[in-house]
Amino acid sequence: MRAAPSLRRCVCLLIAAILDLARGYLTVNIEPLPPVVAGDAVTLKCNFKTDGRMREIVWYRVTDGGTIKQKIFTFDAMFSTNYSHMENYRKREDLVYQSTVRLPEVRISDNGPYECHVGIYDRATREKVVLASGNIFLNVMAPPTSIEVVAADTPAPFSRYQAQNFTLVCIVSGGKPAPMVYFKRDGEPIDAVPLSEPPAASSGPLQDSRPFRSLLHRDLDDTKMQKSLSLLDAENRGGRPYTERPSRGLTPDPNILLQPTTENIPETVVSREFPRWVHSAEPVYFLRHSRTPGSDGTVEVRALLTWTLNPQIDNEALFSCEVKHPALSMPMQAEVTLVAPKGPKIVMTPSRARVGDTVRILVHGFQNEVFPEPMFTWTRVGSRLLDGSAEFDGKELVLERVPAELNGSMYRCTAQNPLGSTDTHTRLIVFENPNIPRGMEDSNGSMSGPAGAQLTLVLALTVILELT
Repeated sequence: MRAAPSLRRCVCLLIAAILDLARGYLTVNIEPLPPVVAGDAVTLKCNFKTDGRMREIVWYRVTDGGTIKQKIFTFDAMFSTNYSHMENYRKREDLVYQSTVRLPEVRISDNGPYECHVGIYDRATREKVVLASGNIFLNVMAPPTSIEVVAADTPAPFSRYQAQNFTLVCIVSGGKPAPMVYFKRDGEPIDAVPLSEPPAASSGPLQDSRPFRSLLHRDLDDTKMQKSLSLLDAENRGGRPYTERPSRGLTPDPNILLQPTTENIPETVVSREFPRWVHSAEPVYFLRHSRTPGSDGTVEVRALLTWTLNPQIDNEALFSCEVKHPALSMPMQAEVTLVAPKGPKIVMTPSRARVGDTVRILVHGFQNEVFPEPMFTWTRVGSRLLDGSAEFDGKELVLERVPAELNGSMYRCTAQNPLGSTDTHTRLIVFENPNIPRGMEDSNGSMSGPAGAQLTLVLALTVILELT
């Protein structure tokens, strides 16, 4: 009686072994792959071991979180003449197979899970199929496609008497996964304080408790120091800065009509008098990152480097943004040099302005490469502009229908960015217009006086005659 349970267990194990022998066995696995770079050729390998008769192999690409399976490859043994069937069911034989799927130029959109499904016939009956599967996640990387460095909140004026924060923005697009972005100054990595939120616009100069370190030995040469000290001495002596308005005695000379349309005033002085708030210590940098996922799976990274600008030291400083990414063999880089504007080049059209013409005065570049983008302000020395305004903001000043009274008038263009400002002057020379007799134009260039009244009367009589 006691041997009965043991006998039953032995019989169950024997039946299970027989059924397993009849059903056969199947194991499936996919060889793992490291992350691949977009554009490379990739081969997915599905290995499976069985002693049964092959039925089919199906590869799927899984999308939408596993809810959708897209069939990308199918092998059906019933319609294959190259497959050797195993008909001897009495002989147990293990065979190893491999199915491969090759993606010649993998794309970011190919990123995701893949499954290999294998089916064999049940050894007991051909009407049943034994299934097994393996899966793998294909991780497709993409190197960044673009990198640029811009200045935030530009154009912005030059602040002579108050410290202001300055921000460089490095924009890196097209990378997957998100790259690592960092800044350098003059080839040296910047040790920045990480920020989770941007500093407030009215927060004033940024500060940190790190040890003091001077930059004068590296970035400020004797020429800059002497120039800065001389400007400060002029301020202490009560001297006027070089950007003050010139004398208003602008009575045109009669011989001026024989000269070109404009007279370029030779003095163009960079106005960079540095007040006492400027410090010679190394600035404290603050770094903040933001990431924006793209619809194609890539990530746009923005790195914002903020510090309290010191025009005395930061002018002509080289800043570089560098990017490290596993899909790049070497870092990606973009550079900018902070430079104050110097020597604006003024172009005036037409080259020979006459009474009644529309004159355009345009800033056509500088003597140097300027960064960040400057802002332009036009004023008329000693008077208001033609439209009555005190000043005009923009790169081009347009004077509509210039009258003869503007002959000899001088215009000042102030170009400035956070690193400094510069003034340049040009004089407008207006020639007589033979089509407009003298005394027939007003201050706006239109006809006036007795000749204008006679012309108005003639036009009125003409209209009356046409009506009658």
